[in-house]
Amino acid sequence: IIYSKLTDLLPSEVLAEDDPTLQKPDDEDIQDITEKTKLALEKLTNAKISAAMPVKAAPKAAPAQYIRYTPAQQGGQFNSGAKQRVIRMVEAQSDPMEPPRFQINKKIPRAAPSPPAPVLHSPPRRVSVKQQRDWKVPPCVSHWKNAKGYTIPLDKRLAADGRGLQQVHINENFSKLAEALYIADRKAREAVEARAQLERRLAQREKEKKEEHLRMLAQRARDHRA
Repeated sequence: IIYSKLTDLLPSEVLAEDDPTLQKPDDEDIQDITEKTKLALEKLTNAKISAAMPVKAAPKAAPAQYIRYTPAQQGGQFNSGAKQRVIRMVEAQSDPMEPPRFQINKKIPRAAPSPPAPVLHSPPRRVSVKQQRDWKVPPCVSHWKNAKGYTIPLDKRLAADGRGLQQVHINENFSKLAEALYIADRKAREAVEARAQLERRLAQREKEKKEEHLRMLAQRARDHRA
């Protein structure tokens, strides 16, 4: 029984209590199913055990079969004069140590590969003077070796160096970094200036408090003398 639909998982409606599909199996059916399951499990376990054994025993041959046949040609000169014959057919015994008779691991040659894609060339054209100049490769000028002692002009050395062909490209992140550093420096200066102003105000208030205290002491001394 294979449950492959959602409706198979839903409880089915019981239409009749005496439905044979809802009845429990009797003892005979249980015994029959148990015996079949036991034989199937024994067959699987015996096959695995025999495969794991280092020396295999020769498999038992099937029982002999007797076949009765009547020859088409009848007569005293055929079949020793007998009208029928009985043939005893026995399965040939196989040697478990015999190597395999058929070699099935032969390498099959590969099929011919697909032909390569054709390379299409444009029609030949005449080379202009500008293209010839563009394709002209200047001789190598080394900054380290000059075995023959040639005097090489500076412009040729600079041309061979390739400094004039290089384009200096500055990453935009440098400008972002410089701007961020400038903003951070300005904010730090503003914070330092605000802190200095606050300290000056506190010092001014402290000075005013001291002067007020001294003024009160002087006033008390004058009042005491009077």
